[in-house]
Amino acid sequence: MADHIAATLDKAREGGAHPAELAALRRRLEQLTEPGAGQLPGDELEPLPDLPRLTDLPEPSDTEARAVLDRLVVLKLNGGLGTSMGLSGPKSLLEVKPGQSFLDIIARQVLALRERHGARLPLVLMNSAGTREASLAALRRHEVEVDGVPLDFLQGREPKLREADLLPVKWPADPELEWCPPGHGDLYTAMAVSGALEALLAAGLRWCFVSNSDNLGALADPRLAAWMARERAPFVMEAVRGTPADRKGGHLARHRGRTVLRETAQVPDGDASFGDVDRWRYYNTNNLWVDLEALRDLQEQDPGAPALPLIVNRKTVDPTDSSSTPVIQLETAMGAAVGAIEGARAVEVPRTRFAPVKTTDDLLVVRSDAYEARPDGVLAPTFDGTAPHVSLDRAHYKLMPDFEARFPSGAPSLRRSTSLTVDGDVTFGADVVVEGDVRVTGPRHVADGEVLRG
Repeated sequence: MADHIAATLDKAREGGAHPAELAALRRRLEQLTEPGAGQLPGDELEPLPDLPRLTDLPEPSDTEARAVLDRLVVLKLNGGLGTSMGLSGPKSLLEVKPGQSFLDIIARQVLALRERHGARLPLVLMNSAGTREASLAALRRHEVEVDGVPLDFLQGREPKLREADLLPVKWPADPELEWCPPGHGDLYTAMAVSGALEALLAAGLRWCFVSNSDNLGALADPRLAAWMARERAPFVMEAVRGTPADRKGGHLARHRGRTVLRETAQVPDGDASFGDVDRWRYYNTNNLWVDLEALRDLQEQDPGAPALPLIVNRKTVDPTDSSSTPVIQLETAMGAAVGAIEGARAVEVPRTRFAPVKTTDDLLVVRSDAYEARPDGVLAPTFDGTAPHVSLDRAHYKLMPDFEARFPSGAPSLRRSTSLTVDGDVTFGADVVVEGDVRVTGPRHVADGEVLRG
């Protein structure tokens, strides 16, 4: 065993890693030694054939919908602190609509589905240590607990590797920075080592619907749940047809006879194929459906299963200090299970199921009247066609305190907008209306009630 592999496994073991976590970490470390580690060149890939479409799936009967939803758990990835947006707490507690955070809306969605179908439909979070306490406190206000089902479990962690020699990095100024999460592909291992997988199966739950907590379009659809059960699919990924806005997202392709997910970090330098949305067509939503019994069976054969391809993420040990030691983080993507689990499927879904809030640009659209919050937690689009595209000057709007200061009276009306581009420092008054394609250049104050037309 190479010295850096032994040293990294020793550090992880001393840090309390479970044997299954060590097995998964060892696989990533061994993948790192392979030529072209973590790379998927475009010339080795082929486009996918047409996928089945959610809109073509039959509506299940009330009895079938109730039966499958009663054995389904909704799982939200909730480990993000929103530091890229200038937040210090859980991103999911950010206000989306007046008085409603991401978690508030998610809880409403789940409770409404329970009432409509008479099903248990538990809600579980995969938290990080930094999001756990505040998120659980917020969730408990909605009384979503189900007997025998944990409200959450914690994602794992692993040592960061010093880029120069691949040994575990040391950072005495803040030893916590020596560790990182192993990407959201850690979901499968974290479910097992936390005991959550065993608890869910013991409670009679068979399927799991996974999505990011910042994607409020991801509702547990009975058509997909019933189709997965009928097809006996061990894993299903929801995919959308690509648009120019998806150029940085992970796309699906065929590689050596298997469906694979390719992320930006897996593209070799100089490979311009990644942004070809017409060629690749289908893009990952991170809305995934997992057969928990199939996952358990996989992990009985291989504790580190599913065997996911490596993603090499290069950073500095202190992400806020570009002069700190360069490090490598070994990660995996949970959607990559589409190429690692025999019999996995993908389904094309409408873009209404994929509206993640990754930046303040996205947040402005969701806060605006382009989306209406219904009592059942559904964020219903009010625009015709595609959602308005917003591009805010990062120097003035990237961080939430700056963003809030420039929209003190709330978001402008965007339901009749196709795009809004803001260059420079612009403050918006109350009841501003944006129509068509609009570009605003600062410094400027947009007066109360002003109508901006493209």
